[in-house]
Amino acid sequence: MSELKLRKLMEHTQRLKEQLDLPRIKVSEASQTLIQYVTTTKDSLLPSVWGPVDKKDDPFQTGAGGCCVVL
Repeated sequence: MSELKLRKLMEHTQRLKEQLDLPRIKVSEASQTLIQYVTTTKDSLLPSVWGPVDKKDDPFQTGAGGCCVVL
């Protein structure tokens, strides 16, 4: 086996070992967390769901008049 091929295999093995050490949670737990987040976090792009957004709370509101600035 060539030295290059061996080195690539060892690097791949190392990446697989690193992935094996990643923390994992059950799909049901991740789904529940996601559902909780989207039902409690107000999204200013969905006024039909959350109601109108106050201008001071709108992260997409720009300077005076709400005009976009093109550079």
